[in-house]
Amino acid sequence: MTKKKVLLAGESWVSTATHIKGFDQFPTVTYHTGADELLSALKESPFDVTFMPAHEAQKEFPSTLEGLQAYDAIVLSDIGANTLLLHPDTWIHSRRTPNRLKLLREYVSKGGALLMFGGYYSFQGINGGARFRNTAVEEVLPVSCLSVDDRVEVPEGFTPVVSGDTSHPILAGLSGELPYLLGFNEVVLKDGANQLMTVSSEYSSLPLLVTGTYGEGRTVVWTSDVGPHWLPPEFIAWPGYKTLFEQMLAWATD
Repeated sequence: MTKKKVLLAGESWVSTATHIKGFDQFPTVTYHTGADELLSALKESPFDVTFMPAHEAQKEFPSTLEGLQAYDAIVLSDIGANTLLLHPDTWIHSRRTPNRLKLLREYVSKGGALLMFGGYYSFQGINGGARFRNTAVEEVLPVSCLSVDDRVEVPEGFTPVVSGDTSHPILAGLSGELPYLLGFNEVVLKDGANQLMTVSSEYSSLPLLVTGTYGEGRTVVWTSDVGPHWLPPEFIAWPGYKTLFEQMLAWATD
């Protein structure tokens, strides 16, 4: 069986630290990836996932419709709009380049699948820095972004609530109580969207898992993380972790 092709863009960052030991000090730089658990879970699945870290996506993310259409699904996870808007040719050399957010809209309109997973640089993000509000990508998604920092930190944890049709293909086999999560991005449900899960009622039953359509394509939103810190080890160890994300991709590319 030929595997469906998926491009996962984002989920990487670099951190710097200065270590001070009395009179002396030295800096360190550490590279991190946040999709390791998800990539591992999808390794034995009907999907061939290409992981494009955020620092590579600025230059290498497809800049043509044909390039996007080489994939059955595009996943944006913890990657801000600026990374896709500011190709190095524009940022460094002041050259005109394609608007890749508009290309994603066209890609979905013509039958592609777009998924956005939550994080500090998803939806509107930390300090509003992800900046997907009022963009072509937001137009495609089944939810609207806030105009402000949309993170909701839940250090005590909350249990996701299945709020939609339990016979939906994404929810198949996910009976019983789901493991807890530690945060999410607040978004607003659009008219006509299909809300399958919400956060707990204590946090206003805001959207967690939502599906939609745009033109000939399908979209899926998961407003929490795919790995730490919002998605803890208990969720990753849950047998439904692989099933949930695999079935999101399956529905989106059906």
